Formats: sequence, C-alpha cells, structure tokens
Amino acid sequence: MGDNDSDTTTGPPTRREYVKYGGAVIGGGLLAGCTGESSSEGGTGAGATNTANETTTGGNTTENGEDPYSIRMAPMGNVAFDSVPGSVFTRLTHLAGMAFALGRGNDVNAMHAPDYYDALWNQFTPRLDGVSLDWSGLYSSWEPSKEKLYELNSDVHLADPAGVFSLDGWSRADVKEIRDNVAPWFGNYYSDRHAEPPAEWKDSYRYYGLWEMFEKVAKVFRENERYEALAKIHRELLDTIEVNRPPASERPTAVMALPTDFDEIYVYKVNNPGFLTAHTRPLGATEAFGDETSSGDTVDMEGLLEADPDVMLGLGGMHPETGMQEVREKLNENPVGKQLSAVTNDRVYAQGARYQGPILNLFQLEMTAKQLYPGQFGEWPTYTSGPYPEIPKEERLFDRQRVADIINGNL
Repeated sequence: MGDNDSDTTTGPPTRREYVKYGGAVIGGGLLAGCTGESSSEGGTGAGATNTANETTTGGNTTENGEDPYSIRMAPMGNVAFDSVPGSVFTRLTHLAGMAFALGRGNDVNAMHAPDYYDALWNQFTPRLDGVSLDWSGLYSSWEPSKEKLYELNSDVHLADPAGVFSLDGWSRADVKEIRDNVAPWFGNYYSDRHAEPPAEWKDSYRYYGLWEMFEKVAKVFRENERYEALAKIHRELLDTIEVNRPPASERPTAVMALPTDFDEIYVYKVNNPGFLTAHTRPLGATEAFGDETSSGDTVDMEGLLEADPDVMLGLGGMHPETGMQEVREKLNENPVGKQLSAVTNDRVYAQGARYQGPILNLFQLEMTAKQLYPGQFGEWPTYTSGPYPEIPKEERLFDRQRVADIINGNL
C-alpha cells in the first residue's frame, strides 16, 4: 500500500504523491462526511446509496500495476487507496472480524484486548474446517499512541477517526497527520448502539448495520465476491429466522447480561438499534427491562429480579476463562438469584461478543435462535466450557463448510 512513509524509492506513490498525480477522486475530503448513506441493517432503507457507484477507479495505474480506487463511508467521506492494503490496524473486533471473514485475519497487527479476543474467537474456529486465527500478543490498541501507529506503519487503519479523536491526547490535527503520513482511517464506531459522536464530527456521521459496514470494508480489500457469498448465507439465515420464529405474543422476555458481580450487573437490551444487537434484534424477543433502563446500565440482583427475564444471554460466557457452570451455581445459591425465572427454568446461556464480525454474527444468530426458541430451531446444548458446541448437521442453521471455504478463498 502506497500510504506509508518509507525510505524506499520504489513501489506505489505515497498518499501525498497520489493526490498530486490526480488518481482517484477525493471529493469532500477524507475527514469530511458524505450524504445519502443508509442507516438500515440491510442497506435497502430510505437514503441508501447505490453501492455500485461507491467504488471509484482512477484513470492512472500505479507502479505496482493496480488501479487506484476510493470507497465512501461516514465519517471519513471518500477514502482513496492506490493498492489493496496489506497490514491492518484495528481497535475493535467488529472490524477485525471483517478482516478475518475476508481471509485477512492474520494481517491484523493491533486490536483491543488481543489475547482475550483471540481466545474467544478461537472458540468458534474449530467448527470451520481449515480456518485458523492468531491474534495473541498483538498491540492492544484501545488507546493507541501516535508513536505506535508510526511504528506499526499499517497499510490501513480499520478504526473510526471520530472514535480515536475522542481519546485523551488526540486532536483533529493528530488524526489528519496519521491519515496523511501513515495510512487512511476506515471505520465506524458509533453505529454500535447509534451513540452520539463528538460534536466536531456530528454533521458528517451516519449509522450502518454490521453487514452494510462489512460490504464497504470488503470493497477496501477488493473482496466483493467473498462479501456477496457470505451475505447470501446471512440473508438465508435471516429468512429462516423470520419464517420460523413464533408470534410476538409467544416470545420470552430476554436480556443480555452475565451476572458475576451481583452488586453491579451490566444489562443490555436485545432490540436496541445498532450492530451490537445484530445477533439478537432479528429474533425479536421481548425486552425484559422497560424504558426506565437504558442498554448498558447497571442494576443489582434486586433490580434484575424486578425485571425477571425469562432468558439471560451471558455476554462473554463462551470465553475460556468464564466458568458458566460456576455462574449458574452462584445464581442458584444466591437468595435473590435463585428466584429468577431464567435461573429456575435453566435458561442462563453463554454468548460470545457484542463487537462481532460477520462470522461470529452467523454463529450467534444460530445460537440465539436456539436459546430463545428451542421449539422452532432445536435445543441449544447445555454449555459449560470448550468450543462452540457441535450441532447435528440437520439442526444447523447455516453451512459451516461453505463459510470455511469462503474465508479460505474457495469460492
């Protein structure tokens, strides 16, 4: 990727040279917003863009023989590339998971809590034949420094510049400096739950569904065919859910929560807007908590009992260091916890991560469908530890081998 400053005199031009030579159009500026973006999960809602026109190819071929191109996404605007990125910086795992889905997981050089998420993601890879992943020991990038970004010298920063700007020690000039001297930013953070971005970025911001964002990231890597193949599986899975889920009046109340500290239990709603609920919102369960509680609030055990969810979905419950059996036992031993409907009916389930990429989203849609509606989608096995349970082939809601083939490039 020609965005990196280096001492070499060969290879594609730097970003400054690229602009000078008039490659792809950078209309609106890399830090400016764009108009007409879709906010729907499926990308077909009011204001959706014509995705066929989102990739602009320039007229000049770079020294490596590739045509420059640009991709548009808020809050960056049009982002120019003179070649397909190699090394990939990420902050959050929804974007690292997109690189993984495109067969680029091991090109990721940074992410938030890499060892934690390496262990969690590798609870799912055993069900994907021939797919491997190693994020252990990477730079932990929740609060990255400018100096480290220069040192990593990545080809693309799959991170939201508005999110980085909001961190202590970062200014808009710093964000622009990294963009110009190292590599472009390409990410969107505040779509997670349609949170409000910093005031300086508000006018340029748009919200995206998980798979809308994935489509744009796939264009960055020129992997449209991989995206389309995975998106077809996703659409078929959503259709299966839509057709088979019970009517609203027969759906249980549910909350995403993993009670480990009974005095401070984080609770997350299952139908909130944003990509954090991309695995629960399509199931349409009834919210256990009313409007007086916001997603991400904390409650104590008495507050949880007042809501009394029929189903509790335990975020991070599949991580190797989380003992689901111990969680269930402690709830049963607690004088308040043992009164919970989810506990008495043995419906406290393990989940993976909210900041999920496309592959985890497929698995988590399947597991959540079984956890909420076993009568319609088959029983979810009692999970205590280990990788994603082996589901009988006839009870699977998507084709694992097809997904593995796509990740491995066998289209």
